[in-house]
Amino acid sequence: MRFAVPAPASISLAILVLTLAVASAQRHLRERETSSSSYLTKEEHWMNQTIDHFSPYDRDQFAQRYYEYLDEFRSHDSPIFLKICGESVCNGISNDYLGVLAKKFGAAVVSLEHRYYGKSYPFGSFSTDNLRYLSSKQALFDLAVFRQYYQESLNEKLNKSTDNPWFVFGISYAGALSAWFRLKFPHLTCGSLASSGVVLAVYNFTKFDEQVGESAGAECKAVLQEITSLVEQRLESNQKDLKKLFNASKLSKDGDFLYFLADAAVTAIQYGDPDELCDPLTKAKKAGEDLVEAYAKYVKEYYIDYIGADVETYDQQHLKKAKISDSSSDRLWWFQVCTEVAYFQVAPANDSIRSSKVDTRYHLDLCKNVFGNDMSGPDVNATNLYYGGKEIAGSKIIFTNGSQDPWRHASKQTSSRDMPAYIIKCHNCGHGSDMRGCPQSRLVPKGDSKNCSSPDAVNKVRQNIITYIDQWLSECQFSGVTAM
Repeated sequence: MRFAVPAPASISLAILVLTLAVASAQRHLRERETSSSSYLTKEEHWMNQTIDHFSPYDRDQFAQRYYEYLDEFRSHDSPIFLKICGESVCNGISNDYLGVLAKKFGAAVVSLEHRYYGKSYPFGSFSTDNLRYLSSKQALFDLAVFRQYYQESLNEKLNKSTDNPWFVFGISYAGALSAWFRLKFPHLTCGSLASSGVVLAVYNFTKFDEQVGESAGAECKAVLQEITSLVEQRLESNQKDLKKLFNASKLSKDGDFLYFLADAAVTAIQYGDPDELCDPLTKAKKAGEDLVEAYAKYVKEYYIDYIGADVETYDQQHLKKAKISDSSSDRLWWFQVCTEVAYFQVAPANDSIRSSKVDTRYHLDLCKNVFGNDMSGPDVNATNLYYGGKEIAGSKIIFTNGSQDPWRHASKQTSSRDMPAYIIKCHNCGHGSDMRGCPQSRLVPKGDSKNCSSPDAVNKVRQNIITYIDQWLSECQFSGVTAM
């Protein structure tokens, strides 16, 4: 077990007072993030968190990392924006569109690292048994406990008794957590934004591949399908040289190799970079060039060198490693996939892009091989029963999705009472475009929309987001929420 560390004061009173004074005088208003401008802050803070929120007996704790950004915090009763970190290392608070919103609303921004990911792990290894407390349900309670911990710390330092109005934000899986947090803890937040929030657990996610084809366009889709066919043929005749061509010799299982190749194409589409994928491939087709070699060039130059994909993370032997390392996030996310949400990206029966060998059996075999034979597979029915899937019965949740994003089919795309839903339509509007801009594979500071093929489409949705946040914060403040 990893021992908890004493939780230091979450806010320096001197810094806070200075921040408020400056703000009062001057203001009236995952995933590469490598430069300092990519973050609002990278300064770490820690709190003690309960390992198992559902046990009446076990009160063991672990140290959980979080961040706070107070530069825009206007006054003692200004909003607090909680940005949820998802299924990866959380190195700070990204300088995306949330920073713009924080300035507009005079809000503080805080962000909690997801349990097990990054530095917030409860045990000294990621053995399958030690992963038993890794779930969305535990993560939601982490957020609730953190919300109360931070609010109480703030109240004590500012000598006040009423809560600030809180609003929750998240993208992708964190977007689902944002929606689920509002659903399960409506008394702790005035509202939520679920950007590309994948609230529907899907067993056979064939619509994912179908959307990749639609987003790529007919010409590019046909080339990708031809490449898949050629790759399958060469796997039968010259497997060693083929994998070497893609710098993927370490992927001994053909299924892992084919999944890696499919993911390489998905990434460009998903994160708003379709031309990086399609332009060189369609040109190679018209020029009569070797399409497999053209695709290998794209995979190595764009997916591996530019995006930073690690081929080893597709290797099931690597995923089996329980030792904690910088690449452990892949094992952790696969555990959540294999137990809760599935999202199995399988080839449709007809007209697929990815190889038909990437099927349900491939995913289930991976779950057993990586986590043990007792792993029976994800219970998506239980997950959707617990949260409601696309029929989520929440309120004051904004759902946003990019038109080209294959993940949107696991999100809520139709507005319902008190839960507006928007699809941002443009050529390169993908995963989290409302918060990250276009493309999303390289973070643009402040989530600038100017590189989107239709910036007006992004900005219109952003204006709607602002309207709802303003309305719901006002209603929340009027209700007189008090500290528990």
